[in-house]
Amino acid sequence: MQSVWNQVKTQIHKKIPHHSFMVWIEPLEWLAHRDDEVVLGCPNEFARKWIINHYIDLMEAEVNKVFQEPCRITLEASDEPKGNSDHYPDEEQLPLPNVKRKQHALYVFHKDYTFDQFVVGMCNDFAYKAALALASGGDDYQNALFILSKTGLGKSHLSQAIGNHILNQDSDIRVCYTTAEDFTNAMVHALRHNSIEQFKEKYRSQCDVLLLEDVQFLSGKEKTQHELGYTLDALLTAGKKLIFTSSHLPDDIPKMDGKLASQLSSGIISGIESPDYGTRVRIIEKKAASRSLEIPQDVVHHLAGELTENVRQLESGLIGVAAKASLLKLPMDVKLAESVVKNIVRRAKKITIKNIQKFVCKYYKISPEDMLSSSRKRSIAQPRQIAMYLARRYTDQSFKTIGRNFNRYHATTLHAVGTIERLIREQGPIQKQVEFFCKGLESGNL
Repeated sequence: MQSVWNQVKTQIHKKIPHHSFMVWIEPLEWLAHRDDEVVLGCPNEFARKWIINHYIDLMEAEVNKVFQEPCRITLEASDEPKGNSDHYPDEEQLPLPNVKRKQHALYVFHKDYTFDQFVVGMCNDFAYKAALALASGGDDYQNALFILSKTGLGKSHLSQAIGNHILNQDSDIRVCYTTAEDFTNAMVHALRHNSIEQFKEKYRSQCDVLLLEDVQFLSGKEKTQHELGYTLDALLTAGKKLIFTSSHLPDDIPKMDGKLASQLSSGIISGIESPDYGTRVRIIEKKAASRSLEIPQDVVHHLAGELTENVRQLESGLIGVAAKASLLKLPMDVKLAESVVKNIVRRAKKITIKNIQKFVCKYYKISPEDMLSSSRKRSIAQPRQIAMYLARRYTDQSFKTIGRNFNRYHATTLHAVGTIERLIREQGPIQKQVEFFCKGLESGNL
């Protein structure tokens, strides 16, 4: 049944932001399936409540698709809550497995995101060594690292590996892990609830290591940039460790404060490229071993030879082969792998920005000229934003290139993608519409 749960997780991963998936869905463990109930284990009571409030409907919908019958999900927390767990989610984070809780702080690091589980190749060797050195080094070593890469290449893995490594060495070290979006949301919450001083205290005085993901989403957020700048000033002066991840260099992020860009670039900047063939083979073997899957070598090499974009695509191929073999009772051979790879590659090749634009225009009954126009009418602006979001999700084009295809600037594209991601999380009508488009794009029914 683990392969079935892996298939469900793959579908959920496509519908929510990556960092949200890694924090809330990936740590869940399959415990049992009895009658019309699936039982999953989660790290703690706080996580259980958060998942029920935000993701349980999506999870049950995907489970129902696999079993082709109504099935409810029950979540069992692996520990009991200590004190009041009804806190604002941005003020606390999930506990790191096997690490003592410190000062009511919750850590979100995934247990498998360690240096031992990171597959090293020429594409990521420098980033790996820089991350390990920062995590292991003393106070006299370089204290800031900026990890740059496209989506799905391992920057979040390295970032959390640093957190895991530091806390395993000394659980008393205060590690603050957040995304640029969550930092912004937490600041807004603090302002609205007259708790901004506590917010400042948390990041400036109660933090020894700051891990800040997805820096590119700070684009255009002037107040957040200023607050973060003051925070980084305090941490840099105190010699604290800073780790940032982003899909863009600070100077390339539109509407980014010059001083903040300089602070973000103050340490080592290291990029991660797409994995070469040998690295792809080792990635598949490592992920198969972590899932206790026995994959024939010819299947491993076929997947590595055909799926060349990123780690996430390799994982999708591996899970697809295992799930199809399990559900259809078929041998796990190259023929099966070819059928899985064919769908993944065909989908990637067929989905273009132009196809996405046509698909969205057809659904909303607007013309391509309307979508590319300067109109800000909601009936045109929102479909345009959805199309930009889908272009970012299903193509490997940069924000700049996507913007050019919509007659928009880079910053406008960033804003559009962020807006749709927020609306998806709110689970309103936009989520349903985006799900429709995703199904159409993935099935080829444009």
